Amino acid sequence: MVFAVLKKKKFIVSLILIIAVACSVMFFGLKGAVNTFGKQKRDLPIYNVKTDEKKIAISFDCAWGVDYTDKLLSIMEKEGVKCTFFMVEFWTKKHPDYVKKIFDAGHEVGTHSATHPYMSKLSKEAIVKELSSSKKAIEDITGKDVTVFRAPYGDYNNLLIQTAKELGLYTIQWDVDSLDWKDLSAEQISSRVLKKAKGGSIVLFHNQGLHTAEALPEIIGRLKAQGYTFVPIGELIYKENYQVDSNGTQIKNS
Repeated sequence: MVFAVLKKKKFIVSLILIIAVACSVMFFGLKGAVNTFGKQKRDLPIYNVKTDEKKIAISFDCAWGVDYTDKLLSIMEKEGVKCTFFMVEFWTKKHPDYVKKIFDAGHEVGTHSATHPYMSKLSKEAIVKELSSSKKAIEDITGKDVTVFRAPYGDYNNLLIQTAKELGLYTIQWDVDSLDWKDLSAEQISSRVLKKAKGGSIVLFHNQGLHTAEALPEIIGRLKAQGYTFVPIGELIYKENYQVDSNGTQIKNS
């Protein structure tokens, strides 16, 4: 009788141990799965480029008007600077003469979408339509393939970046924001840019910024004095054999 009781207790203890081990395996297995999902790679646009060269890319987003565009082009011509203009399709169709003027001046032209939406909220089909349509509108005017794209509002997700890549587009962000769209003074714009710009930087301006044209001569002049040169984004970034790190810095693979 005593032996039977002991045997039963031993069985119960063994059963408890088995259940405990099983629960541990399930818990840590699940935890591992959560960690794996938590570490799922997020695709990033190119914010800047790792380079030993003192090169900087100036860029303008074009969506709402052309009031200051001639002045910007005049400054660029005087300074011998080539930059990148990202154009929304409705802006492109409203101002085809400016698309051609910008392109003929030797500047790079990229797409800024068709309708300026929050693109992370779109389906793949809608993303393809936004990018393909806006690319074509520009290419019909310039006769040159569009290869760079900037998402409106800087809003993106994996689907957007992957779809853009499938369409032959490099998704470009920025690491220096002039905040010129907030109508900052020329001095404030200059101060922000000059404090943050470095080799491989991509600077964000807007062609319709109220004081952008006033700020540019000082920005360009002071950076030139520090030994910097200016190139379009397409000449700054690596086109192949690269990776983009967790900070959005594009790095050439060794």
